[in-house]
Amino acid sequence: METILKVNNLTKKYDGFTAVSNVSFEVKEGEIVGLLGPNGAGKTTTIHMLLSLLEPTSGKIEIFGKDLFKNRENILSRVNFVAPYSPLPYNLTPYENLTVFSFLYAVKNRKNRVESLLEEFQLQKFRNSRTGSLSAGEQTRLSIAKAFINDPRLLLLDEPTVHLDPLIAREIREKIYYKMRVIKGGVLWTSHNMKEIETMCDKIIFLFNGKIFAEDSPENLKRSFGKEDLEEVFIHLSKEAEKQTYDD
Repeated sequence: METILKVNNLTKKYDGFTAVSNVSFEVKEGEIVGLLGPNGAGKTTTIHMLLSLLEPTSGKIEIFGKDLFKNRENILSRVNFVAPYSPLPYNLTPYENLTVFSFLYAVKNRKNRVESLLEEFQLQKFRNSRTGSLSAGEQTRLSIAKAFINDPRLLLLDEPTVHLDPLIAREIREKIYYKMRVIKGGVLWTSHNMKEIETMCDKIIFLFNGKIFAEDSPENLKRSFGKEDLEEVFIHLSKEAEKQTYDD
C-alpha cells in the first residue's frame, strides 16, 4: 500500500514558542487519519505546513514519496483542502469559482468537470448566485466541491462539515469516503465532532501542546482507555495531557 503522506520530526517554532514539536506520522493510500486535539494543539499549524503555507523550523514532509519543498508545484497539483477559515471569493458565483480553480489545477474537460461537481454537490440552483449570498452550509458544500476539482490524491480537511446540518453532513461524509476510495487517495481530517471522526477514520492522532500524545485506531483507543465512545477518550486524553504538562 502506497504511503501518500510521510511526516518526520515536524517542528514549528515562533520566537521561542513551539506550536508543533517533533511530530511524525503517515497517511497511506485509502486511509483516513484523524488529527485531534483541543484548540491550540497544533492541528491547523500542521495542515498549513503540509500545504507549504508555513515553512517548518525543522523536520521533513514527503508527499507521494517526494520532498514537499523541493517539488512543491508538482505535489500541490494533486493535493486539495477544505477549511472554514479559507472561504472562496464572495464576489464570484459557484460556477465562476469552480471554473477559476479548474484553470489553477489545469483540469481537463473543465466545463464538464464544473457542471458535474455543481450537480453532485447540489449547487446547480445557486450556480449564478454570488457566493457571498449563499448560506454557510451552501458555501461549505461549494468548498468541498472545489476540493475535488482536481481529483486529489491527498485531501486535507480542517472541520469540513462544521456548518452543515446532520443530514447534509452525513451525505458529504459519504461522498468524501467513496470519492477518495475511487481516487485511491489519503485523507487527513481534523474535527471536534467526535462521532464524525469515529465513523470516518481508520486511525487517530491526538495532539496536545504540539506533541503526539496518543495514536491508534478508534476502537483500540476506546478499548485501551476503557471508554464507550471517542468523545470520552478525547476528554480523558485532554485531562491526562494537561496533567502531565503541569507535572512536568
